Amino acid sequence: MKASSLMATTLRESAMHLDRHMLHQAEQQGLLQAEQIEPLWTFLQHANADRPGFRASHLLYYFGGLLAIGAMTLFMTLGWEQFGGSGLVVICLIYAVAGLAVTENLLQRQLPIPAGICATFVLALTPLLVYGVQQLCGQWSGEMEYRDYHRYIDWRWIMMELATLAAGAVLLWRYRLPFLVMPIAVTLWYMSMDLTPFLFGHEDYDWLLRKWVSVYSGLLIMLLGFWVDIRTRHTRDYAFWLYLFGLMAFWGGLSSMSSDSEWNKFIYLCINLGLLLLGAILARRAFAIFAAFGICAYIGHLAYDVFEDSLLFPFVMTLAGFAIIYLGILWQRHEQALTRRLRALLPQALRELIEHRAS
Repeated sequence: MKASSLMATTLRESAMHLDRHMLHQAEQQGLLQAEQIEPLWTFLQHANADRPGFRASHLLYYFGGLLAIGAMTLFMTLGWEQFGGSGLVVICLIYAVAGLAVTENLLQRQLPIPAGICATFVLALTPLLVYGVQQLCGQWSGEMEYRDYHRYIDWRWIMMELATLAAGAVLLWRYRLPFLVMPIAVTLWYMSMDLTPFLFGHEDYDWLLRKWVSVYSGLLIMLLGFWVDIRTRHTRDYAFWLYLFGLMAFWGGLSSMSSDSEWNKFIYLCINLGLLLLGAILARRAFAIFAAFGICAYIGHLAYDVFEDSLLFPFVMTLAGFAIIYLGILWQRHEQALTRRLRALLPQALRELIEHRAS
């Protein structure tokens, strides 16, 4: 029983890095029988087949899917304007029907990853469809092309963004495929930029106001991601894209602000340290990546502006770096006990979320 319990713990904690060699090591330590290795390895491969990972098949799925999605969004050419509003609507509807049919077929064949990519392709058609309808109504009148939707900030994109969010909600309700959250998160990010001219008009805002709108919008998107994370803690990961684009809006707006106050810059450092801690708590690498950029930017400011002529600054930073490494060693020695104590302080839902995402 103890060996089985230990093996289960090992598999759970090493699931993201497990390979066949580790199974052989477990066999050498008496945790597995030699004849169990191949069946267990086969089981683990099938169990993780539907999890996005760095596999050849998954790379082909995502590369092909993103190529198709990009062709209808970021890489749309001016030649498509020749179809006119009615032509764009008809093309979108044909693509959407075909994409949904392929999605249904892939789901019946138990292939959720390519099915999610195909459903996302359908969702990515929504802005083009709305643009075609708006052209039929004479709204654009040659002022802007569709590809400008991904290049320029304009309050008139709001209807396309709202339609995308509505379509995304319907498709998510129907298919429950996590990759569908990606265009929803991108749309929320776009809205965080288009909201400023929409709310304050063309002449009634400046760049500082736009940055603050980006910060608050990103914060709301991250809170939405956290709510989704809590609600789906026992299922698939639906929150990743919300966290990512929420961070882009929040951190991007915050980092683009300039200030002559050292106190404000220190607050910026503290916010990034908070993001780093939050990333560790939620087991989300995206938080750590953005936080690392922010912390490095602050240290660079200290090195090039505050302590430009200091001889001691490099030595102090070196000692600080090794002190942090030593703290990491201490944490590793007492990790299980510290983790239990800290998680015991958290609400049950958050504790379950952390345990599930970290497994």
